[in-house]
Amino acid sequence: MKKAFEFLKQLEKNNNREWFAAHKAEYEAIVKENKALFNQIHAELQQYDQVPGIHMYRIYRDIRFSKDQTPYKTHFGVGYSRLKPMLRGGYYIHLEPGNSFVGGGFWGPDAKDLLRIRKEFEISTAGIEKITSDQTFINYFKEIKGDAVKTAPRGFDKNHPAIDLIRKKQYVVMRPLTDQEVFSAGFPKEAELTLLAMRPFFDYMSEVLTTDLNGASLI
Repeated sequence: MKKAFEFLKQLEKNNNREWFAAHKAEYEAIVKENKALFNQIHAELQQYDQVPGIHMYRIYRDIRFSKDQTPYKTHFGVGYSRLKPMLRGGYYIHLEPGNSFVGGGFWGPDAKDLLRIRKEFEISTAGIEKITSDQTFINYFKEIKGDAVKTAPRGFDKNHPAIDLIRKKQYVVMRPLTDQEVFSAGFPKEAELTLLAMRPFFDYMSEVLTTDLNGASLI
């Protein structure tokens, strides 16, 4: 992984097609190593969860509607998706010099799912608080993160005790990693353990999103 990070550092300084073309062979060798690592973690995950999907994100940026016209990302990322519609939540690993993390959750829930989650928290936060107060969750993630609306979503009381959860537009968790932690021989296992630590959160949210407010199954 040290070679990958050195490549990304150089790419950040030379984010242009000419430099990338001259270093394409180096990039392809790194991608091959990354693929082996990501597939290894995927195989381990499969022993504990139903994770049929693996998506290794391309390094090429979509610059069509961006003010930033640099053509390449300066990180590597992989996502693992659970078996829908029964199992919800997506795992993610982000590798970037000085900004690596293992995380996951519900990055962009559609309007229907977001409303269902908010309604659940409006009724009760006992289930989610049991998860977020667990010491394992705290050790790995500390809290649920995510962008939020400024006050209260339409139809919700801004003074509701759970308004901080209800306001969120995303429900994600992440564990930052230092470069040295990524370089260590134990990184694959540590990444796997971090991903598996999300399972109680994912399973709770899966139950919410596959039932109505009366607890009746929707699938």
